[in-house]
Amino acid sequence: MAEIYVDGKQYNVDESNNLLHACLSAGIDIPYFCWHPILGSVGFCRQCAVKKYDSMELNQGQIVMSCMTPAKHGTIISIKDEESIAFRKFIIELLMTNHPHDCPVCEEGGNCHLQDMTVMTGHNIRRYNFNKRTHNNQYLGPFISHEMNRCIGCYRCTRYYQDYAGGTDLGVFGISNNIYFGRISDGILENEHSGNLVEICPTGVFTDKTSSEHYHRKWDMQYAPSICNYCSIGCNISVGERYGKICKIENRYHGLINHYLICDLGRFGYGYSNINDRPIKSYHRILNDKIILNDEQAIETAANILNKSNSILGIGSNRASIESNFALKKIVGEENFSSGLLFEEQDCINLIINILKNGGIYTPTLREIENYDVIVILGEDLTQVAPRMALSVRQAVKSKRLQLAEQKNVPIWHNQACINISQDKKNYLFITNIDVTNLDDISTWNYTGSVDDQVILAYSIANEIDKSSPPSVCIDETIVHNKLFLVKKLLSSKKPLIISGSHSRNVNLIQAAFNISLALKKLNRDVGLILLTSSSNSIGLGLIGGISLDKVLVNIHKKKYDTMIVMENDLYRMYLKSQLESVFNCIKYIIVIDYFNNNTMKHGTLVLSAANFFESSGTILNYETRAQKFFKVYDPKFFDNQIGKLDSWKWLSYIAQRMGKSGMLWNNVDDVMNSIIDDIHDFKCLKNNLPNASFRIYGSKIARSSHRASGRTALRSNISVHEIRQPQDIDSMFSFSMEGNQQAYRFSSYIPFAWRPGWNSPQAWNKVQKTINQSLLCGDSGVLVLKGYKKNNINWFQYLSNSSKIINNCYVVPYYFLFGSEEITQRTPVLSKKIPIFWAYFSISDAQKNCLKNNSLVSFFCLDEYFQVKIRISKKLKSGQIGLPLGVSGFPFILFGQEIKKIQEIKK
Repeated sequence: MAEIYVDGKQYNVDESNNLLHACLSAGIDIPYFCWHPILGSVGFCRQCAVKKYDSMELNQGQIVMSCMTPAKHGTIISIKDEESIAFRKFIIELLMTNHPHDCPVCEEGGNCHLQDMTVMTGHNIRRYNFNKRTHNNQYLGPFISHEMNRCIGCYRCTRYYQDYAGGTDLGVFGISNNIYFGRISDGILENEHSGNLVEICPTGVFTDKTSSEHYHRKWDMQYAPSICNYCSIGCNISVGERYGKICKIENRYHGLINHYLICDLGRFGYGYSNINDRPIKSYHRILNDKIILNDEQAIETAANILNKSNSILGIGSNRASIESNFALKKIVGEENFSSGLLFEEQDCINLIINILKNGGIYTPTLREIENYDVIVILGEDLTQVAPRMALSVRQAVKSKRLQLAEQKNVPIWHNQACINISQDKKNYLFITNIDVTNLDDISTWNYTGSVDDQVILAYSIANEIDKSSPPSVCIDETIVHNKLFLVKKLLSSKKPLIISGSHSRNVNLIQAAFNISLALKKLNRDVGLILLTSSSNSIGLGLIGGISLDKVLVNIHKKKYDTMIVMENDLYRMYLKSQLESVFNCIKYIIVIDYFNNNTMKHGTLVLSAANFFESSGTILNYETRAQKFFKVYDPKFFDNQIGKLDSWKWLSYIAQRMGKSGMLWNNVDDVMNSIIDDIHDFKCLKNNLPNASFRIYGSKIARSSHRASGRTALRSNISVHEIRQPQDIDSMFSFSMEGNQQAYRFSSYIPFAWRPGWNSPQAWNKVQKTINQSLLCGDSGVLVLKGYKKNNINWFQYLSNSSKIINNCYVVPYYFLFGSEEITQRTPVLSKKIPIFWAYFSISDAQKNCLKNNSLVSFFCLDEYFQVKIRISKKLKSGQIGLPLGVSGFPFILFGQEIKKIQEIKK
């Protein structure tokens, strides 16, 4: 620690930081533009000027840029000195000479860092009377609007996009006062994290185009802290709502996970909540007629159906909360509850849970990934299945520059100096996959082969590190040199990291990843192991249990069940249409609880309209088993009391109570969690560790809206001029609207929105942290459920060769896409512009064998079903594999590993 003096007051700060970072951490406001906690300092904007003195006695000092000055012990500065005040005021006046007077129409108005800094510096009169420089704007895709005339030249956008995120299609052009930030030509931004430009940019150059369709000022929206439900990372988000529509998603700071950044899918994928064909009322299908039911009638009908049923099957979902899955299990009984997963994925999840419980290997957070020096990714295409983790891996590879900077006594916050020191030196990244990945550009070696070949290689690596680990069969001689190089780097590493997961749907690969980790741990390496899953709550669902869909299918055909409840799950993503039709014909009553009007719902005898992720509250577990709460943003019934949306667990609870079942008398979501804690041992640690609805700050709930809100007198004016009382949320500690405590950041890690006096933009997160870029004032949210890294009850996994591999024929392997593979993305209109054309991927040799060309339209049979699709020939895909986009319409997961027959080109 170092002692510095700011305007006569002494502060203890971290000596490794610059003065700007140190002052902001101490709660002292200094205006800035080009500096950002994750981008470091470059000193472009000259806005953070302060006066530095040599001693207390001398009045003479010099103007320095606080972002480029180290916070050394004994440093004496003044922020309130008249000369530095005048300097900062003059600088922002220069920056504003070409900035348009368009705050009233700019979408960043009220959420703008430039506005905050202009007020902070005291600049309020424009003296520039000449024509302003103007630029043409570009089309950057469906997510981001471009208004280049607002640019002040801070260079944040390109520093983030190119250096941090690894993007190549956004750059800076021009010189002097004619700088232009954009693409060479109009086009969709390609990087998976382009949406962060909206918050990285301190002005309105890059704005959220999806929010423009239902735009509202920040202070008039109602927010709730939530969790992104697209992948297993569990990024924290703030969801903004107005008039019963989700208007915007912003990053919510979490020091251990996403900190300042989320991926494009998490930021722009909320549109499914606003689509018009959502089921908003429950109905009973009798023959071909739909009889609309109110909540009471729906509960009564469901209870009657279940009371006269002999055996009830419940099918859960990994996109539903822990509470909803538990409620379904409770109402149908443990022996009749299915996880809604096929056995390949369920086996992978069960194995992952076993490793997390008993493996003795630490699972790092996203932020911790950035500190590892050698990373091996086995069978996971991170940019498509966990893009935010891919971004952390990029930082880990580039963190070599920080190590070199420390060796040469260069401060790590000095961004350009660190880049110059490192040149092309990077940490090591090794990737195995069935085809190329978007991280190959920074990888040391990327190996493409079948999953079985990857398993053989991984077991061989573990055996090379520790000869006591089980050997595999001989590997291809052409890769022996690269394998030995990989092993050498792992052995010389201080912090190696192994990443694998369930997307390959192969337990052997997960076991091999564990063996490598265990071999390194036995050599006292500080090794980390990350095992990804396919959905936001796969681990939570796995801990609740349930039988796989494959076993369920057998029992249905045996006429074991006469009623089936399907909750938040489209079975058509799992099975072929012909298979499901035979299943549905065996079931007398089908109750569907969902918020999507999907193909499964079309077979529902009784359909119950469920609240979606933004309209409900609950708990999910991410890949590291961190239990995190999400909260409803608004109450749909406030705008229309005829709407029948209820949380899935509420439907099931009310039905159970009507049936006279005991044990499900739950009044709110906390009651459900308490039942889970009592029933399932793994959740015991959550008792008293998660926020509950009784939490109060000086007797008040936490406000979901800023105190700057315009009021709520017109929210229901189209219904009645007499405004009713706001809904009362019994499931959380939040109040709807601006009524309630506005200082959540002082007492809770669940913060609905970022705002502090003078800090309206996302930069306000800097004001609610213990230290800039570290944890929140009240700590980061979430509780780890499994802490198996503290014990080791698993030895080596044995290598088992896959004898079922199809010889001389092709079999199906899965291809995943960030936009389109996940069920929710397929139902979000704005994402349709980013969903790629789905192809069947053929190797060069298989294409030649079948006389096929790129873009050929081919037909084939799989599981005796006829398929027709265009093909793309891959240079890296190995022979014998056909890549299909499993999980999308027409390509269910049941096709995985199945043989492809009768391939032939369809002539036009």
